[in-house]
Amino acid sequence: MIALVTGGARSGKSTFAERYAAHLGERGIYIATSPVFDEELEQRVKQHQARRESSPFHWETVEEPFQLAEKLTELGGRPDVQDGRTVLLVDCLILWLSNWLVRGEGHPSVEHLLEQITTLQEVIRTFPGSLLLVTNEVGYGIVPDYPLGRVFRDVAGIMNQRIAQECEQVFLVTAGIPVEMKKQAFQF
Repeated sequence: MIALVTGGARSGKSTFAERYAAHLGERGIYIATSPVFDEELEQRVKQHQARRESSPFHWETVEEPFQLAEKLTELGGRPDVQDGRTVLLVDCLILWLSNWLVRGEGHPSVEHLLEQITTLQEVIRTFPGSLLLVTNEVGYGIVPDYPLGRVFRDVAGIMNQRIAQECEQVFLVTAGIPVEMKKQAFQF
């Protein structure tokens, strides 16, 4: 079972995804994509860790800021993942994408970003277990007034669409309320 959980900042996406993982399996692997580069982010990471540690659901944490497709392939080979006992939760795809964007030192190749997304999409398509992917919906705001911001917004939108295509479920979380979108999607 593959699901995408999206929504705005502080919408309750991660909390919902963690609770849903506990519903799906016996334990989880939390794949954190964000490097800690300032005090504010360090505090957010600590809050997320404290929430998981206080949960009766057992979490293993793996940090992977760049090689997400490779890490999913590696973990997908584990018997406990393949039989559904262990659920993988990636938090978050937007941070993973921004890592690649920053790695390009302000001059990223859109083609390279799209290649990374395609590779990830291929791994997700064939993932053998339960996988929850958290992302941010970045297209609701104003158009950024700087080129790098527009590239990020555009590529993030493309990524979210492509990943959603591969998922059985897509949840939109707003004000802590998850709504399953694929069941409600208009079909041509």
